[in-house]
Amino acid sequence: MNAIITASELASELAAARPPVLLDIRWQLGGPPGRPEYEAGHLPGAVYIDLDSELAGPAGERGRHPLPDVAAFGAAMRRAGVRADRAVVVYDGGQGWAAARGWWLLRWTGHTDVRVLDGGLAAWTASGGALSTEATAPEAGDFEPEPGAAGLLAADDAAALARRGVLLDARAGERYRGEVEPIDRVGGHIPGAVSAPTTENVAENGRFRPAPDLAARFASLGANGETEVGVYCGSGVSGAHEVLALAVAGIPAALYVGSWSEWSADTARPVATGAEPG
Repeated sequence: MNAIITASELASELAAARPPVLLDIRWQLGGPPGRPEYEAGHLPGAVYIDLDSELAGPAGERGRHPLPDVAAFGAAMRRAGVRADRAVVVYDGGQGWAAARGWWLLRWTGHTDVRVLDGGLAAWTASGGALSTEATAPEAGDFEPEPGAAGLLAADDAAALARRGVLLDARAGERYRGEVEPIDRVGGHIPGAVSAPTTENVAENGRFRPAPDLAARFASLGANGETEVGVYCGSGVSGAHEVLALAVAGIPAALYVGSWSEWSADTARPVATGAEPG
């Protein structure tokens, strides 16, 4: 099944007898919270999900956006009406990072039918889709998360994968090279990782580039579908978007959720700088 869905495809599915569950995951790094935007207008029937409190655990030694408590995540999904036998579509304001985080977590915990709205809310409104300000109160779902259905990397796993396969760094190139580091303790990258900014996976309108183009891009970085692939970013959010882009290209990949925020906080872990993997 395709990992993404267009606005026109979603409109058709929402008009069917058994429409997908809609999750609105609008979020921006550093705020403001997405709920006021949701209340000002969302896809009809969508339920708001808060990335910081429902798709991540408290920030700490495991990074800024570590995995959420599985039981709490399951409760949030059931509150939103997520069912094991019903399709789910997630969207955000258009950047795609937050929606991808929700997509990845649902896949990792065993949901088999979840897609991201390509281009997010902006694509929906551009296609003529209506918005609603009505609060959504869905019937409780029955989804019980079972972790392990998708690839997950710990710090040592990521280090090993950088040596035996391809570890992609989804952050901006200047952060990878260590030229700037606006958030974490130190700049640079995991030794052996390859720079692959997630912003290069989308066109100017925020929608994913065609699958053949993505496949060619990743092949040029060493991820040709025949070698093991992992991804990390700053805190496991934009990295999920890169895993999604790889899925669109037909390439499976694992996510290092702790990412640079966890790696760089440990002074015992090596740091490489410059344009080369190191």
